Amino acid sequence: MAADHFRIRQQLLILFLVGLSWLGMMAVHEFGHVAHAMLSGGRIQRVVLHPLAISRTDVSPNPHPQFVAWGGAVWGTVIPIALLAVVRVAARPYFYLAAFFAGFCCLANGLYLAAGSFGGIGDAGDLLRHGAARWELWLFGVPASILGLWLWNGLGPQVGFGSAMGQVDSRVAAGLALALLVIVAIELLFSGK
Repeated sequence: MAADHFRIRQQLLILFLVGLSWLGMMAVHEFGHVAHAMLSGGRIQRVVLHPLAISRTDVSPNPHPQFVAWGGAVWGTVIPIALLAVVRVAARPYFYLAAFFAGFCCLANGLYLAAGSFGGIGDAGDLLRHGAARWELWLFGVPASILGLWLWNGLGPQVGFGSAMGQVDSRVAAGLALALLVIVAIELLFSGK
């Protein structure tokens, strides 16, 4: 019975961590588009951040669409890695959470561009239409994806796998649940969807 109790907490922690990582990844990704649009003289028409939608940033006019398109994946990877460095110094016990988030963002943005280059979807399609070469998307996407997997390597025990046998810090799971609820509420409240 105790083992089942541990596994439920472990599953909840993982669920909340993945949910927060997904929403956080979309936020830093869209921040990159917004920053590049503003730097290049583009005008932000709309940013969609909604828990039930794929995020996007509408820019019009967009005088430098390739620069704006690169912003999402670049900053969507760099910001989580910078956050990881800060957490390593300032809040070491929670390093594994930041490592999971950074790995998630690297993997998501890397696969988004590398795999998207084949179907011309999303930002990968925008980049290809505006002059980026397919190999450039792979040059970013493959190493970013590998870095994401590397950041995840060894995190199993902190999220209850292996020798932890399902045991996780219930305070962390509760904190993640609260953070996820707050972010979802904010996105629902401020979303025009």
